[in-house]
Amino acid sequence: MIAALAASLGVNANDPTFWIPLVFMGLLFLLIIGGVVLDGFDIGVGMLLPVAPVDERGRMMALLSPWRDANEFWPLLGIGLFAAAFPLAWGVIFGKLYGPLALMAMGMMLRSVSFEFRIRARAELKSRWVFGFWLGSLATAFGQGLVLGRIATGYQTEAGYGWFSVVMGLCVVAAYVLLGAAWLVMRVDGDLQRRAARWGRHAIRWTAVGMVAASVMLGLANAGIFYKWSNPGGFATVAGVWAIMLLCFSCAEMLLARVPREESPYQWLPFVLCIVLYWLMLAGLGYSLFPYLILDDMTLWDGTASIESMRLVLSAAVVGVPVVLVFNLWAYRSVFGKERRG
Repeated sequence: MIAALAASLGVNANDPTFWIPLVFMGLLFLLIIGGVVLDGFDIGVGMLLPVAPVDERGRMMALLSPWRDANEFWPLLGIGLFAAAFPLAWGVIFGKLYGPLALMAMGMMLRSVSFEFRIRARAELKSRWVFGFWLGSLATAFGQGLVLGRIATGYQTEAGYGWFSVVMGLCVVAAYVLLGAAWLVMRVDGDLQRRAARWGRHAIRWTAVGMVAASVMLGLANAGIFYKWSNPGGFATVAGVWAIMLLCFSCAEMLLARVPREESPYQWLPFVLCIVLYWLMLAGLGYSLFPYLILDDMTLWDGTASIESMRLVLSAAVVGVPVVLVFNLWAYRSVFGKERRG
């Protein structure tokens, strides 16, 4: 497949102008997965603050403290890497997504400021910064949903497509709430754990609706994607992915339903199932769009920087990525463990 793709572009598969953009897309995909999962539970917990008891809100924010700095790293590095490796595509895509991306940026900034200021604020002012953290989390998640909706519709701007993007924004909010609730189920015990299980069960249905809606829209809005899915090899792949996703949804729902009634050694499993679900969704999106950055308009190779610039960025990545991985593995070493009450 790769050799045939290279031949269609008139280059050899070993040519750096062919494989270096593929390497960057692989790195970008890993950063997106890291941002969705590792920054995602942070966003989800933030959006659950208003429905949590007042005396539990400080505890929930304190649970996030060990990973706050590491969580912010993923989306920023992903945006920087994309802009450096695909500057021609970045200009076009930013023009189509400036509203959602601006909303995401403001949400990320508000979350960071509110989290730090709450720690230092007087007791009577802490509730304001908790509200700011919730609002920033909501804006970040909704902005990402708008981005997904715009990509799924091929950046079409008619009114109906705009409303679809809004629906996708709400479904992505539910997806992050589910991830945050599953993380709390894994991390805490007692009343807060039981509440988190209920929150997760409410959110899981809207998460499933969003994933189905995004898939249907991708197929309906672009004939090329529909053909890729409907040919014999593609149909088998898509059917297998959806069978796995359905199994993950069913198992997560059953496990969350059992949390209030019995102690289980598998309370980490709903969180892991959410990771699998989101990985499969993003992998399916990548499979559907490949090799385009903008459907039917710009491929990976059309939007790249010069090969000399990409070599320089790749050299920096080869040096920097191992350091970043060590830092993050150390920071996330206890992300699956139970809370230690002091």
